[in-house]
Amino acid sequence: MNDLMQVLRRIFSLHGDSATHEEIKERIISGGQVTGTNMCVLICAILIASVGLNTGSAAVIIGAMLISPLMGSLLAMAYNTVAVHRHHLRRNTYGFVFQILISLLVSTLFFLVSPVNAPSSELLARTKPTFFDVIVAVAGGFAGIIGNTRKERANNVVPGVAIATALMPPLCTCGYSIAHAQWRMLLGAAYLFTVNCYFIYMSAAVILSVLSIPRETAVTDKEWNRLRRQMVRNTIIVVLPSIILAFLMTHDG
Repeated sequence: MNDLMQVLRRIFSLHGDSATHEEIKERIISGGQVTGTNMCVLICAILIASVGLNTGSAAVIIGAMLISPLMGSLLAMAYNTVAVHRHHLRRNTYGFVFQILISLLVSTLFFLVSPVNAPSSELLARTKPTFFDVIVAVAGGFAGIIGNTRKERANNVVPGVAIATALMPPLCTCGYSIAHAQWRMLLGAAYLFTVNCYFIYMSAAVILSVLSIPRETAVTDKEWNRLRRQMVRNTIIVVLPSIILAFLMTHDG
């Protein structure tokens, strides 16, 4: 039995082909910086996603997912949470909030001037998140951070994660909801965006903890345990509505 456990640990170990801590830090921190280039790419992604949602074009929406830089900010926030680097965490959080506000502004303006007012099926699909979306976000978060922490970065992982977890479409759906005063739709889309963001962030934090990312600030065991309890509490708060919605969806009628 012990031999079997050792074999399984070796097979599923994340340490064997892991990049160094310095390489991981450089990759993730640089990817989370809010620069002029990132903001220009973000605005382009917002417009592409808005057009795709407005016209019901899945191919256009996928293109927007692939070029959106939002994932980098989430991974940087996860890294600085595990590293207990509060200053950088605040800076990444402010940058992420700024990206969200710009996304909402641009998408709202687009839908205000768009001649197509009726919600497409692609828009409506982003308004009813369930526990299945949580599963996708968790799996996508794990895959994304694992791919980003290897010696040889898995170039096929990040695009797949971007498509699966879909940060841009629900955010643009929020813009449509604001533009047309569809407040119930806004709540659904905002919740889906929150679910995707939170569980990508949490999954990344778990993997970075497993990889023993060094802490920038010394914390006591009591403080670290309190942080873990807060994460568990927040996870329960975020996931509960999705479980209820999934139950209602599967028992509808």
